[in-house]
Amino acid sequence: MRKVEVVSYREEWACMFKEEANKLNRVFRNELITIHHIGSTSIKGLKAKPIIDIMPVVKDINKVDHFNSEMTDLGYEILGENGISGRRYFQKGGNNRSHHVHIYEYQNPEIERHLAFRNYLRVHESDLKAYGDLKGKLAKMFPNDIGSYISGKEKRVQEIEERALIWYKNSKS
Repeated sequence: MRKVEVVSYREEWACMFKEEANKLNRVFRNELITIHHIGSTSIKGLKAKPIIDIMPVVKDINKVDHFNSEMTDLGYEILGENGISGRRYFQKGGNNRSHHVHIYEYQNPEIERHLAFRNYLRVHESDLKAYGDLKGKLAKMFPNDIGSYISGKEKRVQEIEERALIWYKNSKS
């Protein structure tokens, strides 16, 4: 059973991302455009499940499937689109997950959504604190129920995401 654990921010998460990004760079080579650290572990000061979320951006999403054996060799489980069209999703660590990899083809709108959310929380401390506190509370309420944990934070995530996308688009102009 997968336990829901939310912990205080850890400096080591940035190093864990860099180490795994180097491995992914060697796997995807010329197909890769860039790799982003996303999710709560990418936001200094935010409470998070200790799972590193990584978002490689590739030239052609359909070519990602050719690298499945190399991803398996790195310890990843291959989950295809896993509910999001145009994505390739991999996870590592089974019930004690350590990494999630969300791969998108360049210009997929999901890329902007992830980056907007991350960048917004990096500079909006009150939203960061409120979101972190909610995650901590939900993890205590639902330590053995990841579905209820996710459902409990869904509305807050949508609210932050709406503000973040507006902020992100305005900050680029």
